[in-house]
Amino acid sequence: MLMDGGKSTLLIVDVQERLLPAIADGQTILDNCVWLARLATRLKVPVVVSEQYPAGLGATVAPLREALDDAHFVEKTHFSCVSDGCLSGTAIDVRRQVVVVGTEAHVCVMQTVLELRWQGKEVFLVEDAVGSRKPADKQAALARMRAHGVEVVTREMVAFEWLKRSATDLFREINRDFIRDN
Repeated sequence: MLMDGGKSTLLIVDVQERLLPAIADGQTILDNCVWLARLATRLKVPVVVSEQYPAGLGATVAPLREALDDAHFVEKTHFSCVSDGCLSGTAIDVRRQVVVVGTEAHVCVMQTVLELRWQGKEVFLVEDAVGSRKPADKQAALARMRAHGVEVVTREMVAFEWLKRSATDLFREINRDFIRDN
């Protein structure tokens, strides 16, 4: 099963002002989320961004917000975006594949991902763009999600599968702007 930009939505889960500083390797996670958000925008893949109780955890961090042109922002209080119902009416309703990034891997990300799988979605978790406060929690969550049929991928896997082929102007542009020196 390959990711297809025409069938995918990028879901960014809870990369928020008061949570991100506590995430292990948080700057790398943020950088990879921004990279994927910019890539999705360039390739016209819809982006949905969730915020867990923003009154307490703050808004989505500024560098990520700035990378998003036309994203659909949703708020939630359940850990799972699916249980909260906040994904209804977004591109996730109409597209078969969901590429997921964000925090925390073992809480909101995992609960959302497992429920998306139970709904029959093809779910791809970007390992280098998800994080938890403790690395052991992230690793346990990755193992559990894999066991439930979630495809664990990297940001470059997303880029190359969404592109499908080289020898195009779009590939050369993405290669220059995203892959070569990043």
